Amino acid sequence: MPRAVDPRGPLAADELANIEIFRRTSSSVVHITSLGAQRDLFSLNVQQVPRGTGTGFVWDAAGHIVTNFHVIQGANGARVTLSDQSSWDAELVGFFADRDLAVLRIKAPPEKRPPIALGTSRDLVVGQRVYAIGNPFGLDQTLTMGIVSALGREIESFNNRTIRGVIQTDAAINPGNSGGPLLDSAGRLIGVNTQIASPSGASAGIGFAIPVDEVNRIVPRLIRDGRFVRPALGISAGPPALRQALKLPKGVIVVGVGRGSPAERAGLEPFRRESRGEIIAGDVITALNGHEVSDLDDLLEQLEHFQSGDEVTLGLWRAGRVRTAVVVLSPSE
Repeated sequence: MPRAVDPRGPLAADELANIEIFRRTSSSVVHITSLGAQRDLFSLNVQQVPRGTGTGFVWDAAGHIVTNFHVIQGANGARVTLSDQSSWDAELVGFFADRDLAVLRIKAPPEKRPPIALGTSRDLVVGQRVYAIGNPFGLDQTLTMGIVSALGREIESFNNRTIRGVIQTDAAINPGNSGGPLLDSAGRLIGVNTQIASPSGASAGIGFAIPVDEVNRIVPRLIRDGRFVRPALGISAGPPALRQALKLPKGVIVVGVGRGSPAERAGLEPFRRESRGEIIAGDVITALNGHEVSDLDDLLEQLEHFQSGDEVTLGLWRAGRVRTAVVVLSPSE
């Protein structure tokens, strides 16, 4: 005869909290399959076939889905599977590769796609509990738990731009989790899981998430404009090696100024070489609106907080002299 089952008693408070987080949030998390074109060898017809998978989450009542750019990069289509296992064709609304973010849209009924609760990342502290929901290795609706391991990390985006202010967590994140939500203990979105550091390619307890305050700044502009348009100064920047060779201060070395650009109108001058080979000193951008500029990635990140037509003040260094210049930003090309 089978043995009698021992009663287990009530679940612990932390177990109940974990269950409640998943219950309230899982219906806002989606499975994304990116699609590629393949020609049938016999009929010569072109059909869409799966090429990769990832995770996303419902952003708003209009059916917008947020995920990582690298989840859909190079695809010619995408399909979104909801928590009830219904599948929907998705259209690409916009993306910003510099922050590895993309927005899709599906036309599923609103009751099938509740938006995720939104939190903030500016008050996060190391040690607080976090949760990740995603589709690791294609296993959908997987919950993992950990803590905020560190803040202010830097990672490299898939187009070699630096993403700063990144959240590090030990919640298990594996291939397929990309684009999924990182949640706080209240079940609110605090980040978008994007990368891991691992010699094996599987979770080694070091995962990274784009902070939600960045997401909440970028996604509405992707929805509105279809792209994230960073305003421009109209300069070309020199490589870091040039700054080291010339023993210049930290900042962005101006090696080109576009004709009619905001930089030219503000009087910026580029470094250049005269006919005899001597280098004529130009400007180094050292600050923007009083905030230090350390390199080109730093300048581009700070410019993202402005729009075309905004007026900013640059801190400049030229041949040992410092000054400021007021620049009216223009649209980027």
